[in-house]
Amino acid sequence: MKNFFNRITRKQSHRTGSTSSQIPFRMNFLFVIVALLFMALIAQLAYLQILHGSELKAEVNSTDNTVETNNVQRGEIFDSTGRVLVGNKSHQAISYTKGVDVLSGDLYKIANRLSSYITVSKSTLTYRNEADYYIADSTRLAKIEKHLTTAQKNSSSESDYAVTYYMNHSNEFKLTSQQKNAAVIYAKMSGAYSLSTTYIKETGVTNKEIAEVGEHLSSMPGVKVATSWTRDYPEGTSLESIIGTVSSEKTGLPSDKVNEFLAEGYSRNDSVGQSYLEEQYESALKGTKSQTNVEVSGTKIMKEVKKYGGNKGDNLQLTINASFQKKLQALVKSAESSAGGYSTGTYAVVMNPNTGAVIGMAGEDRNPSTSKLSANALGNITSAITMGSVVKGAMVSGALMDGVITPTNNTLEEKPIKVGGVTKTSWFNKKGAADMALTAPLALEVSSNSYMMQLAMKEANFNYVSGEALTMSTSIFAKLRGYFYQFGLGVKTGIDLPGETTGIEGASTKAHIGNALDEAYGNYDGYTVMQLAQYISTIANGGRRIQTHLLQSIRGTSKTGGLGRIKAEVTPNVLNTINMTSAEKALVKEGLYDVVHGTNTYKTGGDLDTIKPAISAKTGTAQTYYKGHETETLSLASYAPTSHPQVVVALAMPNLSTSDESNNMTLAKKIYAAYWSTVQSKSTVSSSSSSN
Repeated sequence: MKNFFNRITRKQSHRTGSTSSQIPFRMNFLFVIVALLFMALIAQLAYLQILHGSELKAEVNSTDNTVETNNVQRGEIFDSTGRVLVGNKSHQAISYTKGVDVLSGDLYKIANRLSSYITVSKSTLTYRNEADYYIADSTRLAKIEKHLTTAQKNSSSESDYAVTYYMNHSNEFKLTSQQKNAAVIYAKMSGAYSLSTTYIKETGVTNKEIAEVGEHLSSMPGVKVATSWTRDYPEGTSLESIIGTVSSEKTGLPSDKVNEFLAEGYSRNDSVGQSYLEEQYESALKGTKSQTNVEVSGTKIMKEVKKYGGNKGDNLQLTINASFQKKLQALVKSAESSAGGYSTGTYAVVMNPNTGAVIGMAGEDRNPSTSKLSANALGNITSAITMGSVVKGAMVSGALMDGVITPTNNTLEEKPIKVGGVTKTSWFNKKGAADMALTAPLALEVSSNSYMMQLAMKEANFNYVSGEALTMSTSIFAKLRGYFYQFGLGVKTGIDLPGETTGIEGASTKAHIGNALDEAYGNYDGYTVMQLAQYISTIANGGRRIQTHLLQSIRGTSKTGGLGRIKAEVTPNVLNTINMTSAEKALVKEGLYDVVHGTNTYKTGGDLDTIKPAISAKTGTAQTYYKGHETETLSLASYAPTSHPQVVVALAMPNLSTSDESNNMTLAKKIYAAYWSTVQSKSTVSSSSSSN
């Protein structure tokens, strides 16, 4: 027993000795590791503080220089006489330039301070804006955090969870009116980029607000008393649809062109032209931004020095005459107001046939159900209308170019055309009682459909036999349209406005071959009034299709703020030349003159013969339908003076009642009277102004 006890004791003693010898070794090993780590840390601190301390301290305290850019005034838009159509109206404003790495807490404090001095519109305030503002305050954020799960609190997107919770339970966290005012300001500040300037309040800033903000600028870093500009229309808004619009600082760059504009140096909240002339000439109107050297230390802007004051955008001078434009719009509106039937609008273009310059363009849309009118000058380039006989000058010209008639051999018999069981006639010869021999000029004078249909069949090499089927090749559509295109019918005029349509072309299949005859006298395809103006200009100026345009020149700004020197000027751009002989052109012009001044009983433009100086014209009437109701569309293409054209008037009045057969000529007479009294004196008419 004793031996057994001794053995047990020796074993325990042995174990105790082993343990006591291992513990000091492990502790010593850990002490050595810790000591080495402390030595490494001390060495690193010595490296940073002793060897490079001054260098690093200088870097921390150093400033950074960067360049801040700011917008300038847009260029203005003037009419042909130098009157301001679109100007800039200045406003006192409150702006904010965001510093570098500014925290949301800093923005929150500035927004609250500024909110006590100015009142902004809350119309743009969203729940998201309220939520962002709410959680920017740590105390209020804590209230929401109580409702978040542990996982949400520990998530890197904790703020997103807080915002979501606020938006879902907004009734629990009500903001006062003053806080909502601050929330709008906070949202605008938050949306700014570093060293970019945004307007907190662009317009409607009171003198009291300016004074109070000015007194407390030192406590609101980045806030400034500034100047903003908005577009102003001193001549009214009749041309606003043509001039276009400018995006606001609030809407910023158009979403579909953001990347394009950013690549060109724009900021996301910049104002840009977003439609029509404002968009078309954005590069000229925008100007060059001012540049300010900004000295930044940490998150603070220490110093600002203007490096370049910027340059106001260049001005546009248009071909439009503002005084005449007002009269033209009033005349068009009056004509549409008195229109009967299911009239859907009236459109008119006045142009210089020798340059393509648009002197005036007006339009008035009408809702037949409510009779409500709305100005729409753009309808002259966007509304395709079946014009009727007004296009017959191009039809006769095409036949001359095709060789199916000549200046010395152009007589055809006026008669009803019967093909495949269908009879098509001229307006004055429904039953064949007015059959007669027609020359090309006489066919234009009396507006013969029969003559035009016979020309089409000749161009198709089709031997017409009364009553037999019309078996022409469908290629006749392309041939007729090809000649029409040369005059501008069915193709874009090239006007410097986005959105111009080419018109409407009807089907060209075998099943529609009968419509080729309708095409010949203008009762099938659809054209715009601007195309009508270009077409008649091409005839008037001797065969040159000239690109239409609204811009006359790009000009700088004078010292007095008016039009400065010319930087670029638009010159006539000939798109194509009509391949016709002098004798062929003279034949067509003779017919257009006789439309107004001829002696035939059936001449269609006799009501225009009182206009002085004398005009040449082609009237048009198309049988149309509006929602199942029979209507007619009246049109007119004309130029004056006949001997040396200086102005063209083109117009269209779709879907009138069948009793309004002279509305087009009544309107034309008033437009010419307005032109000669407003734009050009009759005494200044010069025969050298155009070639014939």
